[in-house]
Amino acid sequence: MNRFWSDITREITPYVPGEQPRDKVRIKLNTNENPYPPSPGVIECLKNAANEDIRLYPDTESRAFCETVARYYGLSPRQVFPGNGSDEVLAFLFQAFFGPNELIAFPDVTYSFYPVYANLYRIPYREIPLREDFTIDFSAYPQGLKGILFANPNAPTGIYIPPEEIESLLKSRPDTLIVVDEAYVDFGNESVVPLVNRYDNLLVVQTLSKSRSLAGMRIGLAMGHPQLIEALNRIKNSFNSYTMDRLAQAAAVRAYEDEGYYREINNKIIRERERFKKILGEMGIPCTDSKSNFVFITLPDVKGPDALNLFREQGILVRNFAKIPRIADWLRITIGTKDDMDRVVEAIKKIMER
Repeated sequence: MNRFWSDITREITPYVPGEQPRDKVRIKLNTNENPYPPSPGVIECLKNAANEDIRLYPDTESRAFCETVARYYGLSPRQVFPGNGSDEVLAFLFQAFFGPNELIAFPDVTYSFYPVYANLYRIPYREIPLREDFTIDFSAYPQGLKGILFANPNAPTGIYIPPEEIESLLKSRPDTLIVVDEAYVDFGNESVVPLVNRYDNLLVVQTLSKSRSLAGMRIGLAMGHPQLIEALNRIKNSFNSYTMDRLAQAAAVRAYEDEGYYREINNKIIRERERFKKILGEMGIPCTDSKSNFVFITLPDVKGPDALNLFREQGILVRNFAKIPRIADWLRITIGTKDDMDRVVEAIKKIMER
């Protein structure tokens, strides 16, 4: 520790991102990236955008992007907030809507950035246990909360909540901000974005990192009532007005326009996920009914950290959450290509036979 550190710097436990190896020898299934490239149109768009205009600042409002998203979902551009990845959007919303004396809640097993932001901004929170089957029990959430946050499908479990259940939550908690993190919604699920036109207490966060193959561009967004979006813009413009650069804005617009391409590659991922889950079932490997671009499994009689290393020895990177006792022996495995997943199956067989 350095004598110049603030108290919060000393106290905070930062988020730990997935490993990003420099070599490409390993099969990388630890950070939920799309195994397929961006559309040819996006690549061409990036080439065209990399011109002398890079010397100019980007549009601070990302208007073309917001207008594109609004058309895609049937919203007004005033209902769309652009950000430098959904992590930045989440950071802004914690500052925009929650304070030191306002209790929020989220599941005990979910995206691990939520408690990091809450601690960073001194926001009190409760982690509500998931049921034994890893589903969310909204009846366990106390009344009077300033906010409820959850990922849908959840991460790292992959469990999906249907829109009607979320709408019931919105109706029953009109004075609670409901934040639905839809990072993985495009892998065969229905978004709750249409509900933002009916409920002013709903904020939906999405990313182009997963289903649009743009993790390297850092593009995120939120959609909600115009007053919620105004609050996010007030925070953004008090921190960094230029959150999305010129290349990111151009790529994001084209990614929505190339819907057919992305539907095709994501359907490949969905089919491979279901095939892999079927194989796991036949092997007797416990696995949640994931509706995301990953599966959540545990290998009988193998400790999670040991399984992580045994996969690594076979050239496969997966994710383990050893610091969370409840899921310390579980693994999250990104769905790759069919060849990737066949390698994973063979690796599991070797681990179980050892």
